[in-house]
Amino acid sequence: MAPSMQVPTPKMVLLLVLALILMANTHVFAFVTPASRSLKAPTNALRFTCSPAIPVRAPVFKPSRVYKLRPACSAAVPAASDVPVPPMSPSTDSSSQEDTSKSQKILERPFKGIVEDVRRKAPHYLSDFKDGANVKGVAATFFLFFACLAPAVAFGGLMGKLTEGNIGTMEMLLATASNGIAYALFSGQPLTIIGSTGPVLAFTLVLYRTAQNLALPFLPLYSWVGIWTSLILFLSSVTSLSNLVNYFTRFTDEIFSLLISLIFLYEAVKDLSSFFINPSVGFAKALLSLVIAVTTFNTSITLAGLRRGKVFTKRVRDVIADFAPTIGVLAGCFLTALAKAKKAEALPTLLIPDSFSTSLGRPWLVNIFALPIWARWAAFIPALMSSVLLFMDQNITVRLVNSPSHKIKKGYGLHLDMFVVSILTFINSLFGLPWLVAATVRSLNHVRACARFKSTEDGEVVIESMQENRLTGLAIHSLIGVAILGFRPLLGQVPLAVLMGLFLYLGKSSLAGNQMWERLKLLITDPAQRPKAAWAQKVPFKVSAAFTGLQFACLGGMWALKSSPIGVLFPLLIAALAPIRVAIEKLGWFDKKDLEILDSEDD
Repeated sequence: MAPSMQVPTPKMVLLLVLALILMANTHVFAFVTPASRSLKAPTNALRFTCSPAIPVRAPVFKPSRVYKLRPACSAAVPAASDVPVPPMSPSTDSSSQEDTSKSQKILERPFKGIVEDVRRKAPHYLSDFKDGANVKGVAATFFLFFACLAPAVAFGGLMGKLTEGNIGTMEMLLATASNGIAYALFSGQPLTIIGSTGPVLAFTLVLYRTAQNLALPFLPLYSWVGIWTSLILFLSSVTSLSNLVNYFTRFTDEIFSLLISLIFLYEAVKDLSSFFINPSVGFAKALLSLVIAVTTFNTSITLAGLRRGKVFTKRVRDVIADFAPTIGVLAGCFLTALAKAKKAEALPTLLIPDSFSTSLGRPWLVNIFALPIWARWAAFIPALMSSVLLFMDQNITVRLVNSPSHKIKKGYGLHLDMFVVSILTFINSLFGLPWLVAATVRSLNHVRACARFKSTEDGEVVIESMQENRLTGLAIHSLIGVAILGFRPLLGQVPLAVLMGLFLYLGKSSLAGNQMWERLKLLITDPAQRPKAAWAQKVPFKVSAAFTGLQFACLGGMWALKSSPIGVLFPLLIAALAPIRVAIEKLGWFDKKDLEILDSEDD
């Protein structure tokens, strides 16, 4: 059973409003503007622990006493496609560099950001399909097919329980497939994968209980909240409000990405543990599930690590590593079939609906006029909070995907991305489908799956180039659509233990490259075995430990908030990380030089 969740009390809401008013009156955001940085592509190598995983950090701006905001999308489009384009600055011409010394307003004239994004991405549109038509694209498609299908089924099943079937597994699968296809075709950064998230699920539960308390029909209320939300997101895209993403530094990125990685690991371990705790599941079945999950995980990790090995040729190693997660899933399924042949107990499998219809058998289109007129207008109030949820989840994940460490060359499209999300939110609301935004772990694993790697003289595996394309995202979600239309019985045979092993792989692979995670491990590492990186050698150990402790405290606060009855406020704490980072320097808690190293773009 999911933990019970209560509607925030008026006292909680009042405290939140007072806090926001205090932040506005003190102009806290005026101090968060990043300093300008060089447009030269980074040359530092990415470090991996046991597999070439995703560097889960985004562009970081070194702090200084004068904070100035780099123009996000007013510069011209580069003439050549082979010029590396920093995600937060799409141009490298001289006029753009001169503009970096000038402050930029957060809001721009209507449609300016969207138009610039379209102009930047249009020259690469055809190549986005051609660049994904290769073996690496096939490997990425099969890997992300399972990586996107499993969370969709899990979130859909949970949402069905929480809303008593109003929005269930079939609605989630349909939204995942259709929205994923649309996003791959029209977004500014097609490497991003959209899906459902925990905070959105928590908000939906609060909205459902509010509808019950007010004796209002849930789906019409949900639709109106979604309509207002889509309007707010549309206005934010039109006015280039996504420029706010420039306010974040590595301090924020490391905390957020580590939190999401730990959530994936925690949920996988929790689900596996439930087999041993549940009295209705025998010990033999629980042990078999554990063995299958570990087999899937270890197979994926071991084969992915071949990229750094010496067996076979480099091309063969790369192909095997690209297909590692898919081979891991097949290995888990084979072990399940082998156990079944030995007449072992049947294991829990994916819960796929038998027919292609809504969970309650209702019409697909929601009757939005079934809601009283006053409630249609009142729906604007909860829409303000849902807009914050979708806005923060979308932009922080896209920021991580657009990291210069990923060697992105075709530029970004923050405002175009938000525009697409607003349209999809509107359509989903009319049909009673869940709202989807950029999903962090799935997006970063998609980035890793599309990256080409090389080995350094030290034996490290680093990203050499990125296969930026729309074809893999299109193929992933098209396969999901085909599967739910014609292969539901086959999907229902996939054991949950296999997908839990895949979740473990997703979470583990996204830990590597996170400097905060490396500094946490440094606390129990032999001083003689510390890495040669600047943050480990040039910064005093006590300072590094204190900085990491502060980050860990923020992470702990976010974890506690997401698990509380007011978990829908989770994105507000994410937004507060930027002012916290600035306050650290303003209060003089750390030496400026130490902060520049710990929060710098260099490893």
